[in-house]
Amino acid sequence: MRFVTLKTAVGPRPGIVLGDRVMLLDGYQSLQALIEAGDAGLDTIKAALPDYQSRAGIQLNMDQLLAPLPRPLKNVFCVGLNYAAHARESLQAKGLEVKMPEHPVFFTKPPTAINSPTGEIVIDPAVSERIDWEVELGVVIGKAGKNISHEQAMEHVWGYTVINDVSARDLQMRHQQFFKGKALDGSCPMGPWIITSDELTDPHNLVVRLRVNGEIKQESNTNDLIFNIPTLIHVLSQGMTLEPGDIIATGTPAGVGFARTPQEFLRPGDLLETEVEGIGILRNPVVAG
Repeated sequence: MRFVTLKTAVGPRPGIVLGDRVMLLDGYQSLQALIEAGDAGLDTIKAALPDYQSRAGIQLNMDQLLAPLPRPLKNVFCVGLNYAAHARESLQAKGLEVKMPEHPVFFTKPPTAINSPTGEIVIDPAVSERIDWEVELGVVIGKAGKNISHEQAMEHVWGYTVINDVSARDLQMRHQQFFKGKALDGSCPMGPWIITSDELTDPHNLVVRLRVNGEIKQESNTNDLIFNIPTLIHVLSQGMTLEPGDIIATGTPAGVGFARTPQEFLRPGDLLETEVEGIGILRNPVVAG
């Protein structure tokens, strides 16, 4: 099943996508509430599918979609250097020794970074002129847990989404850490929906691809992840409770702008298309701020 958050006259509302229509969910005021309802919530939706399918619904319009979780309860958990080729290109671009990470490299993006599947990415030259792209598979936690084992990790996954970890490279380098350069408003386009885990049975064999103005900049497969999803959940949950609605961005492949020769960065007028096989595509225009 695919779940969205739709802009309506009465505010954001959760819905289920059926073909080219969206049916607003009965009994839930947000997608977060449905996720918190766990398996029982999904069972309720499945039981009601014949009723939903009989409704006229709302024509699916990507411009009416917000991020599936427009205001997450926590920062988005992100993973750096999690594809070998990207780790190599990043370290070489920084003049550092090429050495694969022995443990996942975590950082976060704040809720104010969340952007919609077609939302504008604003470049304010007074803040940053080196805005870069990063296609990522997003994992949405559905079941709370702490010290989660590798073997049980996938039981905690509610679904998957597409994320672009838009990055201000000059800020990242200036402050010598990831957070500030990853935290600008609107720098985390997400969506267009969350697809439930039962419909995406092999998240470790998905093509991930990013285009700028129709030109492919990144193209890889999640089978190249250094640390797979169970490992990320296991390590992240050590001593720290993961909760329903938590989001993990699993890392980006090679092809980012700052590691290219010459370097490439986004400019007003560009169009970013961020795609994960089996989920969908984000289309975000870049504008001047």
